[in-house]
Amino acid sequence: MNTDFTFTIKSSRFDENYNPSENTRITTNFANLARGDNRQENLRNTLVMMNNRFNTLAHWDNPKGDRYSIELDIISVEMNLGPNGESFPAIEVLRTWILDHKTHERTEGIVGNNFSSYVRDYDFSVVLLDYNKDKPGFSIPDNFGDLHGNIFKHFIHSDAYKAHFKKAPVICLSVSSKDIYHRTGNEHPVLGHEYAQNGVSLTEQYFNKMGLQVRYFMPKNSVAPLAFYFTGDLLRDYTNPELIGTISTMETFQKIYRPEIYNANSAAGQLYQPSLTHQDHSLTKIVYDREERSQLAIEQGKFTEEHFIKPYKHVLEQWSAHYAL
Repeated sequence: MNTDFTFTIKSSRFDENYNPSENTRITTNFANLARGDNRQENLRNTLVMMNNRFNTLAHWDNPKGDRYSIELDIISVEMNLGPNGESFPAIEVLRTWILDHKTHERTEGIVGNNFSSYVRDYDFSVVLLDYNKDKPGFSIPDNFGDLHGNIFKHFIHSDAYKAHFKKAPVICLSVSSKDIYHRTGNEHPVLGHEYAQNGVSLTEQYFNKMGLQVRYFMPKNSVAPLAFYFTGDLLRDYTNPELIGTISTMETFQKIYRPEIYNANSAAGQLYQPSLTHQDHSLTKIVYDREERSQLAIEQGKFTEEHFIKPYKHVLEQWSAHYAL
């Protein structure tokens, strides 16, 4: 078995005509939006929200608030496992493109944004549940997330990644409802007020194994901070339009996925603990099935165990144990 794993990158446009392919990781949030009777209206309204948010944040030289729009590509990454063409869908992220209708320029934004992974589903929906079954309290296996982290690091340092993308990824996630955040006093002109977390969350530990660190910012006119996972220097490595592209994309998705937090009717204060039971919030017109997504995450974790972890167990363990950058 060849253990010099390589990657194949495929791209598909996310627009109002988007239809998820059969091999798309179906718990991916944007795939969830693109099904059902209201699929095209869902997608169209989602893109309108993103464009409006972008123009609000990029307000300079933009008197009518219509100078910019965003295009999104879904980036699907297959991990090539052997000489006979075996592969497994490893990662799915988004890449933004920024259209300036005044200069007629189309520039590449940040890759990452949303993050989906079969192996992450396996870790959280199979490994953690099995490890804590019939145990008092909650604990984490010593090697939890090692394989997934090494796959991700191997991907972003691969020739395939470097051939497709100019900069390192930024993953933008929701804050955790289990943690308390406090405003630091640091303010960025685009990212907004910075927040810090008390302690280290399981998500932060997991993403640390992917080589990513985190900072929390609440942009202007937002009501809750977003978690930005990155390598390098978040504030220096990316331009303001690139950061605005990620904010407007992921804040829109979070308003749809977690309206209790990101479409709340009051903004986070000096101390903030998010809550998914918060009643004082507004709903978007966009239909999203959160319960279905949770159920499918478990199904796909089991699919990963059956078709990736078990068949390639020894090869993956050996490769991960000796993996180093």
